Amino acid sequence: MVSSDNLKKIRSVSVFWSLFIGIGALLGSTIMFIEPTGKIWNMYLMLTYLQKLPLSDIFFQNFIFPGIALLCANGITNFISFVLIYKRHHLAPFSAIICGIILMLWISVQFVIFDFNFMSTLYFIFGALQALTGFRYWKRESEFKPIEKNVNKK
Repeated sequence: MVSSDNLKKIRSVSVFWSLFIGIGALLGSTIMFIEPTGKIWNMYLMLTYLQKLPLSDIFFQNFIFPGIALLCANGITNFISFVLIYKRHHLAPFSAIICGIILMLWISVQFVIFDFNFMSTLYFIFGALQALTGFRYWKRESEFKPIEKNVNKK
């Protein structure tokens, strides 16, 4: 039997991941919008790697497009996931899984473009933990739903 306390803990961990990753993406993209050359935050050398990609003359002359992509891929999606979790929507666990997978894909692309580094590896692990937490949330919620239905009938 699954207790509601266990489900609450898993839901709380999912809230943590969605806010942690979402706020991090929001802050990262804001920095890219405020200083799109990357000189102040010492990331301008990354532009040389990005400028070797297809369509770099359109998208990678500065950090504006990467900032928009970061905000859309990892910021907005995680804030939507947070709202779904907070409202206990039936798609909340699925959104947590998807957000974790999106983060792992984002970091995998970084591994192709840039060398492996500590921060990217750490965020790949965060994505895996978010996806695994979402999976546990989904499993626990599906186990708990029949119990809720039986209690509500009485």
